[in-house]
Amino acid sequence: MQQIQTDVVVIGAGTAGLSAYRNAKTYTQNVLMIEAGPYGTTCARVGCMPSKLLIAAAEAAHAIEMAPAFGVNSSTPTIDGKAVMARVKRERDRFAGFVVEAVDEIPEQDKIKGYAKFLDANRIQIDDHTIITAERFVIATGSRPSYPGVFNNFGDKLIINDDVFDWDDLPESVAVFGPGVIGLEIGQALSRLGVKVKLFGVGGAIGPLTDPVIRDYANKVFAEEFYVDTNSSVSDMMQVGDKAQLTYVDKEGVKQTEQFDYVLAATGRVPNIDKLGLENTGIELDERGVPVADPHTMQCSASNIFIAGDASNMIPLLHEAADQGTIAGTNAGRFPDVRVGLRRATIAAVFSDPQIAMVGETYKQITQRLGECGCFEVGEVSFENQGRSRVMLKNKGHMRLYAEQGTGLFIGAEFMGPQAEHIAHLLAWAVQNKMTVPQMLEMPFYHPVIEEGLRTALRDLNAKLKFGPDIVNMCMECGPGA
Repeated sequence: MQQIQTDVVVIGAGTAGLSAYRNAKTYTQNVLMIEAGPYGTTCARVGCMPSKLLIAAAEAAHAIEMAPAFGVNSSTPTIDGKAVMARVKRERDRFAGFVVEAVDEIPEQDKIKGYAKFLDANRIQIDDHTIITAERFVIATGSRPSYPGVFNNFGDKLIINDDVFDWDDLPESVAVFGPGVIGLEIGQALSRLGVKVKLFGVGGAIGPLTDPVIRDYANKVFAEEFYVDTNSSVSDMMQVGDKAQLTYVDKEGVKQTEQFDYVLAATGRVPNIDKLGLENTGIELDERGVPVADPHTMQCSASNIFIAGDASNMIPLLHEAADQGTIAGTNAGRFPDVRVGLRRATIAAVFSDPQIAMVGETYKQITQRLGECGCFEVGEVSFENQGRSRVMLKNKGHMRLYAEQGTGLFIGAEFMGPQAEHIAHLLAWAVQNKMTVPQMLEMPFYHPVIEEGLRTALRDLNAKLKFGPDIVNMCMECGPGA
């Protein structure tokens, strides 16, 4: 058994791990990186990049399908599934290759392959070949898809999103379970590429939305395009021959039994922390076994262990993983001088069509914080008659903006609509700069642009707000954290 001593160990070579490694290196040269799987981030290999490649192909097909509505007559598009997947895999490998190149630049003596397990708060064992003693650690082990055990009844017809991007051709039919970000994006893209798709969920949830008005609108819009039931009843899940078979109650209340080429389980992800031996470290774990960490320092308890990225179970997005890795790596490098790092305004997007975006505090968080006492207000707009959206036949969408009464401080938004990814950035900048609604209305708006819909929602919000110290004082007294 090889024995090694070092200053910092980073466990995981994904987005968060690479960021942590680079930042720890600015404080000490004695940093080791441990990786058990293939190099290349989740985003590049099986996440955001290959899914956007599939979506881009779907958008091209949909644009041709919509052309007659503009008076542009074209033949019905022929979708070459093999060509679609060839480009997806080719470009996916290119993106993943950039990450591998970055890892290749790390000195070989800093990289160790294998699975890490904590023996105590200062020692880890790598498989059966190495024990490393270190002064501090960064856990950046990422996450993996998770699904109920009953799904195993589908046998080899059960897939996760990782498997989709290894297809050589498009199948004829797919049942998707989980109308979250992954299920919604892949499900709609496959549908637009000619695959028969049925999307099932429970409890009415769709995407990451918490605002009931936007959630209901999204349910209606997507169900108009392909089969979506976010409050489904499914039973008798099994593999029959080379098909996946299931029984469900349709929206008319009729029981249906149907077969699919595949069942895609997009029911969530769990942090890869269960085999790390964290119980040997003495740090506090939550009910799921995930380390309890300060989101501003990424320090676990008051220990020498830090965590970043999907492993933290905070916000599983690439830009968040990079920021968390920067904070964790910096603090691990200069430990015990632990400092608060830069945390940006929350921003999330779903690359469906229409897109979904969320910025700042969610509707659920705001109602929990400010209660039902009326200390925040909602402004809204429909994009169905918004000028530029209607010109482009992209006029599906609804926006809800939130601001504090008394101060007029803009605190968040949930919306669905055209080019939501771009509007979300404007709103995130406003949240991070602590702008009020009147200040936002002072910003320039060109004509004719989709952003004019945002201005309409801001005007609606501004008209409902009450300003002044009396309102501020009332709201400070009426609810938790108000």
